[in-house]
Amino acid sequence: MKEFMLLFVGADYEELGLSPEELQTRMGKWFAWGDKMDKQGILRGGDALYAHGKRVTGAQRIVSDGPFVESKELIGGYYKIAVENYEAAIEVAQDYPDFDLNGVVEIREVVNFDQQQ
Repeated sequence: MKEFMLLFVGADYEELGLSPEELQTRMGKWFAWGDKMDKQGILRGGDALYAHGKRVTGAQRIVSDGPFVESKELIGGYYKIAVENYEAAIEVAQDYPDFDLNGVVEIREVVNFDQQQ
């Protein structure tokens, strides 16, 4: 079994101005998706991320506020799942709740250094 990160790229909910009811409905979809993966035994973890943060850059380790990307391109969170291959990970991503908001799921395989030796 391989591990994959599902990185969620999309708009900041606060900037979209969702009503409390819309936000609650949307969060319900996220929790239902997480519960589904948990019951399937494939969910290894995940978290939502705040839109703001810090960046440490270069040899001088300059600290700045960030990320400085378009708000529609923010990484808003991630799930880590364990499935057989990319095709299975793509199938899991079909339930991503924010496709209707033009959100994106970036799927990346996690490097397992123990298997590379």
